Amino acid sequence: MTTLVTDTITVFNRELRPVLRNPFSVIFTMVQPLFFLALFAPLLPGDSSLQWFVPGIVVMSCLFGTSTTGSNLLYEIQTGSHERLLVTPLRRSALIIGRSLKEIVPMLAQTALLVVVTVPFGFDLHVAGALIGLLILAVFCVGLGALSYTLGLASKDREWMFWSVQQTLIFPLLLLAGMMLPIDNGPQWLQTMSKFNPLTYVVDAERALFNGTIASGTVLAGLIAAVAICLLGLLVGTRAMRRA
Repeated sequence: MTTLVTDTITVFNRELRPVLRNPFSVIFTMVQPLFFLALFAPLLPGDSSLQWFVPGIVVMSCLFGTSTTGSNLLYEIQTGSHERLLVTPLRRSALIIGRSLKEIVPMLAQTALLVVVTVPFGFDLHVAGALIGLLILAVFCVGLGALSYTLGLASKDREWMFWSVQQTLIFPLLLLAGMMLPIDNGPQWLQTMSKFNPLTYVVDAERALFNGTIASGTVLAGLIAAVAICLLGLLVGTRAMRRA
């Protein structure tokens, strides 16, 4: 276990260092959530629309960011750096866990920006709930990042396949989770499909936590969904990395 933790920290530092050297890449990814916030939030009725919309945008930023991380692995495969990592004594599981943990840093930066921008416009931040929500979202990020890396490994030498699968899956998951528009008044078939989407429970939990509701079944369901995605992603990703 000590070796696994040490190897994971090593991989995490390796992945994070280029981001710190070139923070513009993170700053650029923050622009998209702000556009969604400016264009969609005014369309929602009620004075508390930001309380509903901001947590959904936070999850959406996490979804967009972590689902594309496999493309970084594709670049490393093309340049040969991934193969050089595979011949090191680093544990295969540490390679996938450390890379996935790195995705938490951009997510935290984007969340901080969204909160800073929306508080002057009436967003009521509940710090304790928001911190718990970010912790749940971090667990979800690890699993989603691991799944993205798995897709990257499966798409070796076929970059088009990675983007085709990623784009095909990302938008149905986003819309069925009700991130930008509520689906409570939608047709029954749409609401039924939403219940089979694990991201729905994560989004509902984030909304409850950001609004100060901590002890609730909604939060528990979101935590279970995040942990399930995390375990699934790490299991599938570690096996794929070992086979590589």
